[in-house]
Amino acid sequence: MTHFSVPPTETPPAEGAIADAHQERPDGGMWEHPVWWLSLIVVGAALVGAYFVARLAGGT
Repeated sequence: MTHFSVPPTETPPAEGAIADAHQERPDGGMWEHPVWWLSLIVVGAALVGAYFVARLAGGT
């Protein structure tokens, strides 16, 4: 049996499959680094919270 090399971006055909190999969707987009977005939300929430704490401490 001849073994054909499949590029890393394609799914190799399975035995008995009637479909051809398909291109895999690339990873990425804005959800590739969810830690960045979560840290941005946490920092924003901390700044808003600090604003209200400062207003309460100032007595205004």
